[in-house]
Amino acid sequence: MSSTRRVSEILRRVPIFNGLTEPEFQFLAERAVPRDYHKGEILFTEGDSCTGLFVIESGHVRIFKSSPNGREQILTIEGPGSSVAELPLFDGGTYPASSAAVADARIYFISKQDFHSLCLVHPQVPLKVLKVVGGRLRKLVGIIEELSFTTVRSRLISVLIRLAKTGKKTAAGIEIQLPPSNQDLASEIGTVRELVSRNLSRLQAEELISMDAKTVIIPDIERLQAELKASE
Repeated sequence: MSSTRRVSEILRRVPIFNGLTEPEFQFLAERAVPRDYHKGEILFTEGDSCTGLFVIESGHVRIFKSSPNGREQILTIEGPGSSVAELPLFDGGTYPASSAAVADARIYFISKQDFHSLCLVHPQVPLKVLKVVGGRLRKLVGIIEELSFTTVRSRLISVLIRLAKTGKKTAAGIEIQLPPSNQDLASEIGTVRELVSRNLSRLQAEELISMDAKTVIIPDIERLQAELKASE
């Protein structure tokens, strides 16, 4: 398979490009620039001028906001088949948040000029971008609601329950894997590392979970769910 054909197949997985014609996919594929990022490497920084759109082929990237003292709040984590940084392509503003690779990732970059050229000949693309951005806005409203009205304990339990949906069923309960560090988990739920460690220890002392390094066993998911309702 030629390089252009391969890139075209990658772009077909991206929701905002659904329905493009073969020549339009070829137009993008010929202009998409591959970039390899290592764990922690920055794709773009909040406040930088927007230069284009990023499409993830492999790996994951996190989108986050940073406070002046260096504290992070993760807004979302995007994986293969996702596009990143659509909004500033249209409003002419800077990147509203920062993005970094969670682990090694292969990303394709499409310049703002090339993307605008595509939109001029295919007006359905902006409508699809609007749908994607709308979904992310709803998610951000949910994050604001959680940070405003829930405790660290309840947000942590929510993450454990969410991870349990794709966890491994064992004789001891549902097995899940926590993020590589408590700092990553803290950034996801809007708190500090120390409070994550303290609340995990409390949940273990209450026998709601058992831990071995980053492996967590939830012996009774229904009891954990009931605890979440009680803490809300």
